[in-house]
Amino acid sequence: MIPIPRPGTPERQRLIDTHWRCIQSMKGVAGCAILECATPGDTTDVGGGIYDDPLLRQVLFRMRAQPPAGKLVVICTKPDREWRIGRLSGIRGVPPSFVDERVFEDEQEVQHAIFLMRLDELPESDGMPEHFHEGWKRGAYNWT
Repeated sequence: MIPIPRPGTPERQRLIDTHWRCIQSMKGVAGCAILECATPGDTTDVGGGIYDDPLLRQVLFRMRAQPPAGKLVVICTKPDREWRIGRLSGIRGVPPSFVDERVFEDEQEVQHAIFLMRLDELPESDGMPEHFHEGWKRGAYNWT
């Protein structure tokens, strides 16, 4: 498996820069695809991002594969105008809680902020075989 780049390394900064370029390139596009548009906001010609960067693809895969308990998510507080970062409880029926007081006016920028927070939270050794389990819908995660 590929280790998660640590702070201060050129690989980590390259991942952050690539993610930011992709986020900026996709402004105005619904969802959050980590790809670069030839013309910003126009998805008829995309490339870069996870297509060209295997380390970024692997890191995003590991982030998305985390169990739901404690996972960071985007919470829309005012439709199409305001977003905040929340953390899932991992218990069905218990709402997520806000992680801080920041309010974002751009849906893509909140996605990048979550990427940076997840990058800080992932241990360098994450993604090794011992971190995988049979599934997140097990009793330990309150899916009974």
